[in-house]
Amino acid sequence: MAAGEEEGSAAEPEQEPAAEEPRSFKDLGVTDVLCEACDQLGWKVPTKIQIEAIPVALQGRDVIGLAETGSGKTGAFALPILQALLETPQRLFALVLTPTRELAFQISEQFEALGSSIGVQSTVIVGGIDTMSQSLALAKKPHVIIATPGRLVDHLENTKGFNLRALKFLVMDEADRILNMDFETEVDKILKVIPRDRKTFLFSATMTKKVQKLQRAALKNPVKCAVSSKYQTVEKLQQYYIFIPSKFKDSYLVYILNELAGNSFMIFCSTCNNTQRTALLLRNLGFTAIPLHGQMSQNKRLGSLNKFKAKARSILLATDVASRGLDIPHVDVVINFDIPTHSKDYIHRVGRTARAGRSGKSITFVTQYDVELFQRIEHLIGKKLPAFPMQEEEVMMLTERVAEAQRFARMELREQGEKKRSRNDDDDTEEAIGVRNKVAGGKKKKRKA
Repeated sequence: MAAGEEEGSAAEPEQEPAAEEPRSFKDLGVTDVLCEACDQLGWKVPTKIQIEAIPVALQGRDVIGLAETGSGKTGAFALPILQALLETPQRLFALVLTPTRELAFQISEQFEALGSSIGVQSTVIVGGIDTMSQSLALAKKPHVIIATPGRLVDHLENTKGFNLRALKFLVMDEADRILNMDFETEVDKILKVIPRDRKTFLFSATMTKKVQKLQRAALKNPVKCAVSSKYQTVEKLQQYYIFIPSKFKDSYLVYILNELAGNSFMIFCSTCNNTQRTALLLRNLGFTAIPLHGQMSQNKRLGSLNKFKAKARSILLATDVASRGLDIPHVDVVINFDIPTHSKDYIHRVGRTARAGRSGKSITFVTQYDVELFQRIEHLIGKKLPAFPMQEEEVMMLTERVAEAQRFARMELREQGEKKRSRNDDDDTEEAIGVRNKVAGGKKKKRKA
């Protein structure tokens, strides 16, 4: 392993781009038919990570891509894979592992869009969806599988006739997040059953110890393409904070939504319950708010996302399930209603706005209990944030209406909880799936016995 690591570091000088920076996908070596597909998607010029990673990947090297959120990573691995597929057409050609279901669907959309003219078929394999229909899709042997690790292992172990012995490409997208969600055992199982002779792309926003370990185990003599080594947030993002007493958080939220009316908002909460509660609270006050969290069924999650994408709703309330990788083009304002416990999550959350050169705002709520976490965030991004200008007396005028809406929201939450218990509706969250699979696996074996 150590030797491989040496080689990896020796290869790093190759990351320097040519003095003349390529201006088009054609300059990077992308074939005409795929350049046309990029054009149809509105990708005029390659992003930094694409300029760095695509030529290296087309040479057949393993790639480690470190890039900030919203940097065009999907294109950086999808184009080389599709080009290799054109040269040597084969079923079950590539596997993309991602941490969340929404991200899997989004990557699939990009593969389908880029590969539509060349007839590429992809299949999404994630939890929360009927296993039988997935087994049938796998039996048709798609070119590309996009999967969350838990459900893929399930199919590798239980779906007759399905294997990845012919696989040519493995991509681990958001590798740090996959490992943070305790999918390590699943990733190990997958690495054991796929060919050693393959190309591997590992993309991650942060280089953690776990990711380094995975890099040593899975990549051969990789080239590192780092677009931003420092944690940073986009320049066109205006970041603010508000220091408020914890008990008036809801009132301040309503004040900001009124002040910045006409914008689209993404509001991050720390728990599924708080996401649901705040969505109900805002609806009671006449706002078009929808929740997105891990305790909703997969169909509802996709429904929420699509309504927000189509601008049918202007406020999306989400847990961190939505902070990474989701490309929703028109988020104007990100509100950290609950401050993130991991400072790095702050970067991913605020990265939902000010994407692709547009400007955006982020506002972080800091209560008396959050001061230390907030200081850590400022330390990480290397700047002091300004306070958002507020009219305290106007906020206080809202407290009565907000208290009324809080009462209704609590009643609705209770009713929903009772309905759920009576239906015994147990949606699997991607976070818990690793543990649950192990428990379920043990039960299945006992039943079979």
